[in-house]
Amino acid sequence: MDKIVVEGGASLKGEVKISGSKNAALPILVSSLLADGWNTYSNVPGLRDIKSIKQLLSYLGAKVETDGSTVRIDGSGLCKSEAPYDLVRKMRASILVLGPLVARLKKARVSLPGGCAIGARPINLHLKGLARLGASVELKHGYVEVSAERLKGNEIYFDIPTVTGTENLMMAAVLADGVTVLRNAACEPEIVALADVLNKMGADIHGAGASIITIKGVQSMHPVSVSIIPDRIEAGTFMVSAALTRGDITILDCQPAHMGTLIHKLRLTGTAIKIDGKNIHVIGSDEIESIDIKTLPYPGFPTDMQAQFMVLMLIAKGLSIISETVFENRFIHVSELRRMGADITISGNSAMIKGVPMLLGAPVIATDLRASASLILAGLVARGKTEVHRVYHLDRGYEAIEKKFARLGASIERVRE
Repeated sequence: MDKIVVEGGASLKGEVKISGSKNAALPILVSSLLADGWNTYSNVPGLRDIKSIKQLLSYLGAKVETDGSTVRIDGSGLCKSEAPYDLVRKMRASILVLGPLVARLKKARVSLPGGCAIGARPINLHLKGLARLGASVELKHGYVEVSAERLKGNEIYFDIPTVTGTENLMMAAVLADGVTVLRNAACEPEIVALADVLNKMGADIHGAGASIITIKGVQSMHPVSVSIIPDRIEAGTFMVSAALTRGDITILDCQPAHMGTLIHKLRLTGTAIKIDGKNIHVIGSDEIESIDIKTLPYPGFPTDMQAQFMVLMLIAKGLSIISETVFENRFIHVSELRRMGADITISGNSAMIKGVPMLLGAPVIATDLRASASLILAGLVARGKTEVHRVYHLDRGYEAIEKKFARLGASIERVRE
């Protein structure tokens, strides 16, 4: 098992290129099951989650080839309708195969993914939606079993916006008879990216990026060649690192329009941000102002940036309050940050943070993907050495992040324990 060792104190400077989006790549790779023939996907990040989804697609019968950041998938060999526990347990996003399997094979048996460190994230909205499309849905022995001779379009209302639920039902509905309308759908850029790919494959989807999405079913789909959009959470993490270390970083090949709320909040802390096309130039301020944030579905402040932004507030001037409204257990990293000298008080779904003069390096344990990033950020600004253990979480969503930080001047390395 690896750990990341950070010696804090460096002011980060330079340029960093952003990798492809994990949260966009996963459903887009799964969409290959909807068509026969070779799909080509470029700018695919080299992550544990990407490896896991490729293994699952291969198990289901798809042919998968990888050449660097390019992945080719042929769904014509799709022959298995069951996604077993041993593969699904590695990653919750594996549930995304449910919609395409029912659409193409008329049945699916997928292991329930279970809970995770940041919250339960149930899939009941996925299942209610498939039932509205005419599918039979049963839960047996830890598996969800869905079957439908032919899916039929219908209106589906989500009680709360769900990203994977919206993606799953979009992929199911593209091959259904008639028109499907998703109401209170998730609006994230990754939803738009998937809809764009599906439309290139021959689907008829309108409204992605808004709360109402309309899908007119088609008879068949065809393969495509597409590029994965840049990862807005990785870009945001490097933006925070510039603010945190009073650095000067240019983030290359990102999409600033996807990060409007984060950019606004960072500017309120005194961070200077200049946008130039697909690049963002970030200069940290000598004095960081405390501000409050509240996580919300897109276009609100992203829950996936809450832990990283919290680290910035740890050394800001004054008091700040961070409210987490998306996941119920997303303050697990707080106890580790306290080990580094953070002054954080938790009350329900809110954290009150009092800025401190400095953080001190310490051994800490990562509990989830974004918590891993937050602990590395804390290490970058702390006095002394920080050891971040269990960084296998980190490798699920950040591609060689320690190498990117090292190129910006950080004293950081990955060490085999």
